[in-house]
Amino acid sequence: MLRREILALPPDGRLLFLTRFIRLFSYGSLSVILVFYLTGLGLTEAQTGILLTLILVGDTAVSLVLTTQADRIGRRRMLIVGAILMAGAGITFAFTRNFLLLVVAGTIGVISPSGNEVGPFLSIEQAALTEVVPGRSRTEVFAWYTLTGSLATAVGSLAAGRITEALGARSVTPLVSQRAVVILYGALGLLLAILFSRLSGAAEVRGGPLAPPAQSAALGVGTSRRIVIKLSGLFALDAFGGGFVIQSLAAYWFYIRFGVQPGIQLGAIFFGANVLAGFSALLASRLASRIGLVRTMVFTHLPSNILLILIPLMPNVELATVALLLRFSISQMDVPTRQSYTMAVVRPEERSAAAGITGVARTTGAALSPVFVGFLFARHELINLPFIIAGVLKIAYDLLLYRAFVRIRPPEESR
Repeated sequence: MLRREILALPPDGRLLFLTRFIRLFSYGSLSVILVFYLTGLGLTEAQTGILLTLILVGDTAVSLVLTTQADRIGRRRMLIVGAILMAGAGITFAFTRNFLLLVVAGTIGVISPSGNEVGPFLSIEQAALTEVVPGRSRTEVFAWYTLTGSLATAVGSLAAGRITEALGARSVTPLVSQRAVVILYGALGLLLAILFSRLSGAAEVRGGPLAPPAQSAALGVGTSRRIVIKLSGLFALDAFGGGFVIQSLAAYWFYIRFGVQPGIQLGAIFFGANVLAGFSALLASRLASRIGLVRTMVFTHLPSNILLILIPLMPNVELATVALLLRFSISQMDVPTRQSYTMAVVRPEERSAAAGITGVARTTGAALSPVFVGFLFARHELINLPFIIAGVLKIAYDLLLYRAFVRIRPPEESR
């Protein structure tokens, strides 16, 4: 049943939920087939790992530029630019085999190899949503926002599997069927640009997209700089660990470990995983109202990382899938709480920049991992190692986060 906070969303809030769904649908569909598509183009596994890293580095640069300027130039304008870059990257990936062109398009454009948010969208949308909803409803709205994205990723993962399976049944080659998904990704980027153009001035910094005093500070943050730096370092560590098991690489692991083909079966696995992840976000907002945002982030994240380590230790695909689903059932409970916490502890005129900088830190951390995974996957005896590395690093993040921030409470928890 929809909560009152969601039913009462203003038009801008509903539009941002729609753009979130469309974007994560496209990310989910692309992530299931991307590694298969790139290797089908003739790239080696090592080249694919390097390309994924460069893609994430490019996403980082794009995000940093657009998010730190969004509160000054305008959130709507920056979202439109990001959508155009997403469309351009998708179209280029669909129609070239040249490694250099793929690197350029992936670096300048917006491509999601993980099924998760990349580019400037999440950071700017978080700031816009915070502007149009009351503070007491923020975590609840962010939880539904996270659920929307997880469901969209799940549906996109399943759709990609069905598209490739259906085209394969008509004797279409795997490469051509996967290219259809890439073309769809580019088309949805164009649709997003159109939708973002309909955002109103209510989503901007109060008083309009004019430069507030804090914008004179480096990267748009002044008063909140120390806390943003601390959060960024920790989020980078978490994302570096997570980068070893991004969805496209996890999907490929199921293929090389158990022979699961990139069709309906693989799509169904990640459909179920993302659905469970999305609904876990709703529980997070209720738990946070009882024990606080930081405790919710840590106490739900720790067991999910233990399950992550257990996945490669499973002897068959059925048990590995169960471990994956159990892990996803609690893995996203830290997402809306993390987003809500960041928005709560920084100044209103620094929200886009703060979300952008912490988001860039996450993307930077995640960008470094795939290049190592590519080399690990090239040696069959090492293919399980990424899961173990990821779990250990993410557990370290949980412990460090709790130590640094458990005493720093957002305003609504201090009353």
